[in-house]
Amino acid sequence: MELDLDESSLAIGRIERALSRIEKALADRASRPAAAIAAPAADQSALKAEVAAVIGELDRLIAEAGRG
Repeated sequence: MELDLDESSLAIGRIERALSRIEKALADRASRPAAAIAAPAADQSALKAEVAAVIGELDRLIAEAGRG
């Protein structure tokens, strides 16, 4: 399956939004008081899911670029 320009643009948009969410989560974590430094498991899981989504989209784009 070859990605067309519209699909590539959508994938890039998903990556940008996920990176923005990751950036916000890290900024929020940095602004927490010292007592709350240990991130709750839900926060860590959400952040890991965002990172995995970005990696998946990048892998997909790279694979398609290699074939196209």
